[in-house]
Amino acid sequence: MGRKSSTFLRTDEYEEAVSALEAAADFVESVLRDQYRWKWALIATHNAVQGFMVLALRRGSGLLALRDDVAAKWLKAYNQKKPLPREKLDNFLNLYAKVKTDEAAGYVHSKPFVPGRSHDWSMKKLNQFRNEFIHFVPKGWSLELVGLPAISLDCLSVARFLHDEGGNIMWNKVTFRRRADRAFRRAANALGQLDRAYKAQIDA
Repeated sequence: MGRKSSTFLRTDEYEEAVSALEAAADFVESVLRDQYRWKWALIATHNAVQGFMVLALRRGSGLLALRDDVAAKWLKAYNQKKPLPREKLDNFLNLYAKVKTDEAAGYVHSKPFVPGRSHDWSMKKLNQFRNEFIHFVPKGWSLELVGLPAISLDCLSVARFLHDEGGNIMWNKVTFRRRADRAFRRAANALGQLDRAYKAQIDA
């Protein structure tokens, strides 16, 4: 989706989550033409899921999305009217742990995410793959592609739950929700195509 030309790049937690999701959909679709794009699809998917977890945990002060020790120091400094410490986002798997607890249910209608049989494993694998690519060291590495569509779909379903059912994300613009809906559909469609293609290769 095009943006108006400007001398500033403006963003916030809503734009970060939705733009990352759109990038994930773009890269997953491009995997159909170039399998190396899986690298960028996994990185963008990780960023998108993280963004939606942050949105679900951001209510009020946003402290729940921070590392616990940083949040405690921030709150103490705020109450004592002292300089506030630098905020530091909690890590991916800690954010995931938080959205699964009642702590994440910030409103009467809110619900924590209840994982299915493979969600926890898929989220750990996505985090592992993302870290491998982001912190890539000199080596040769082969990544089996067959399971990647299912892992990606699992992880995106966490974000989709937070978007549709979790009840904690209060969209400040209806356009964000519409963009997210389109991107979820695009990513799911492309991942479904990839899953079918990989399984057909195995069965051939």
